[in-house]
Amino acid sequence: MANPASRAALWMLVGAFAFAVMGAFTHALGSRCDWLVVAFVRSTFMFAATVLLARGASVKLVLFDPPTLWLRSTAGSISLMCNFYAMARLPIGDALTLINTYPLWIVLFSGILIRRAPGWAEVVGITCGLAGVAMIQQPNLEGNRLASGVALLSAISTSISMLGLHKLRSVDARAVVAHFAGVASVVTGVCVFLRPGVSYANLDDLTTLAMLFALAVTGTVGQVCLTKAYAAGAPARVSAVGLSQVVFAVMLDVAIWQRQLTPAMLAGVALVVGPSAWLTARAKRPVEIVEPIDPTAE
Repeated sequence: MANPASRAALWMLVGAFAFAVMGAFTHALGSRCDWLVVAFVRSTFMFAATVLLARGASVKLVLFDPPTLWLRSTAGSISLMCNFYAMARLPIGDALTLINTYPLWIVLFSGILIRRAPGWAEVVGITCGLAGVAMIQQPNLEGNRLASGVALLSAISTSISMLGLHKLRSVDARAVVAHFAGVASVVTGVCVFLRPGVSYANLDDLTTLAMLFALAVTGTVGQVCLTKAYAAGAPARVSAVGLSQVVFAVMLDVAIWQRQLTPAMLAGVALVVGPSAWLTARAKRPVEIVEPIDPTAE
């Protein structure tokens, strides 16, 4: 039987692929739907689906305890909103590069929030992976400074959310995702209601509805896999493997939108895939899993 670290890496690879497919649908829906409507649809579908899955498996849903659950759900909701805002206003290369700096923030926050300093292998893997992401996306990092700041806020929020997941491994993944999705549904729903000028165009179009459904399904699958991964493995290591999402996204770009690969992009793919494969292989070795720290303890 695979050890927890190995399972975490495999869960993250599956989740990364699901999120890459979701990203492809998000990109395709960019000209069809308001970004806030897309965020709301994704959140509410994920909430309904995970509640049904949890109920079907007799999994107890949680609301107030443990307190870390609210840290994870609040940070995750902020990240979700920031993601869709940034991708709607920045070139996709700039947005993905900034959003995918979250492993760096995980390294910075790991010692503070979970009292586990990342190992040298994880630091090397993250450094190479981030360099690879930059080479693949080739960002200009010019123009909308507010959107760039929002993308960085997304990365910081994501890192806090993922560190929270590591401390919630005693809670079933479906209950964790249901809680996050419920909070995100409320946040995005309030924003849809309050923001003036929200467009509901094309919501009567069958193609648009099918794409929204596919986006919601892949996003839910990816979220469950990601939750399992961060609960089972060291956050820094899992986040380095998670950068494989960018490579999967490039593969979909080439297959669907005939994106041309340059030598720099191919080198970037190697910088992401190499450390991901290396850390996945290292995960087969026994790794000490640190018990979660009670945030209310003195």
